Amino acid sequence: MLNTTTAQADSNHQLRMAAVDLGSNSFHLVIARDIDGDLQLLHREKQRVQLAEGLNDELILSEEAMERGLSVLKQFADTLMDIPADSVRIIATYTLRRAKNTATFLRRARDILPFPIEVISGQEEARYIYQGVAHFEHFDGQRLVMDIGGGSTEFALGNEVGPLQLSSRNMGCVSYAGKFFRSGKISQRRFQQAIIQAEQELESIAGNFKRMGWQQAVGTSGSVKIIRDLLLLQSPEQPAITLAALYQLQQRLVSIGHTDQLDWPGLTDDRRQLLCPAVAILIAAFQMLDIDSMHYVDAALREGVLNEMFQRLHDQDIRQLTMQSLQKRYQIDDDHCRRVQNTIQSIFEQVKDQWQLDTDDGRILNWASQVFEIGLHINSSGIQKHSAYILQHANLPGFNQEQQLLLAAMVRFHRRKLKLDELPRFYLYPQHKVVPLLVILRLAVLLNQKRRDHWLPKLKVKASPQQLQLKLPDDWLEKHPVLMADLRHEQRLLAKVNFELSCPQLAQEETDV
Repeated sequence: MLNTTTAQADSNHQLRMAAVDLGSNSFHLVIARDIDGDLQLLHREKQRVQLAEGLNDELILSEEAMERGLSVLKQFADTLMDIPADSVRIIATYTLRRAKNTATFLRRARDILPFPIEVISGQEEARYIYQGVAHFEHFDGQRLVMDIGGGSTEFALGNEVGPLQLSSRNMGCVSYAGKFFRSGKISQRRFQQAIIQAEQELESIAGNFKRMGWQQAVGTSGSVKIIRDLLLLQSPEQPAITLAALYQLQQRLVSIGHTDQLDWPGLTDDRRQLLCPAVAILIAAFQMLDIDSMHYVDAALREGVLNEMFQRLHDQDIRQLTMQSLQKRYQIDDDHCRRVQNTIQSIFEQVKDQWQLDTDDGRILNWASQVFEIGLHINSSGIQKHSAYILQHANLPGFNQEQQLLLAAMVRFHRRKLKLDELPRFYLYPQHKVVPLLVILRLAVLLNQKRRDHWLPKLKVKASPQQLQLKLPDDWLEKHPVLMADLRHEQRLLAKVNFELSCPQLAQEETDV
């Protein structure tokens, strides 16, 4: 359970953590602290940004929308200045997930905030929302969670263990306001158009969700809250949202005819513009998913992010569970992964200072060592391409988009030619870090080609920029000519990307020839 108090109550900065949600309609900031194994909320901030309003048909985010977002980030930076960097997570959702010029916004944000911004997938967003609700309010049965955002609407179905079904649909209050309720006009025809499009979005997922079933439906987000509040004004004895009540609200809105004329308690100027789209989306969800009633819960993505940060601090990282699930599903050779992992650890500890690698870099290498052969069940030829495809397109709970892309790229180039021009352009992981990580993974896989325990001798490595020196026991390579040939080939491949792999034994052999 999350308990709320004031920011002044916090006297222990070391225990504080913050989650920031860069949504399509609003930016949210939440600060909490760990009190004897319990999360205690200290402070909340919310600023209207309406990023989705600045996303055009070509998926280009306007300069005005960027400026609105960056202005809010400046305010957040002041709030976050005393919180350690490893205790802050900033999550970006629909609009920054979709915009083609997101990299421009992220580069400018880097000058304002000293914390990385993680762009997450729609399914990952739905998972965080479910986790936020599940840890805010306990429920024993299966539960459907719906969150209407500015650019997308997330659905999650699960139980007390976790989510079982996740989906993100491209329908949101801000985008639907501009498309169906432009200039604030309200009519039955506009409502019907919005509802039909929302139903089309839901058509592909409705069957699976209804087959799994649930005992409770929950709505989160400000849009659901204001609808719930307006319905309570009409029927105080009925706290749950029902389809009949939504129909009545729709007719009241149509009879008023324009958002400027909406004058109800608690309905702010920005919510006036978003009310009709939210009602239309909610009606479509009720109709397509056969929802009987829904109640509101005041917890969502940011609370889910906080809870996961809390778990990571207590060595419960869902990303490791994701890797283990992949290993089991694709029947990966655990013993070989362990051998490669041990070699990576040995090399990493010897080069991390020279190459300025940190704990997160070590985690990426560790995960890559667990799944680099995931594509083996498809075909051993081109295994690196099969493995990368699976990792790039799979749902990987706990991983943001860049981490997933990096993991796929690491696996894609763990053998054969290393093509730097085919590496994705990363915001969180600069290329001068990615290449050393690839070198470590490639070398660990290569050195364990025999797939045998206690075969590889103790390794000694020395690193410098764009160079790795490998030292093996005298005469050992002479007894393994195939590995010697492969190491020479690896030297040539790395040289093409301006990286030098040196080994005294290899140099000696070349001199002898």
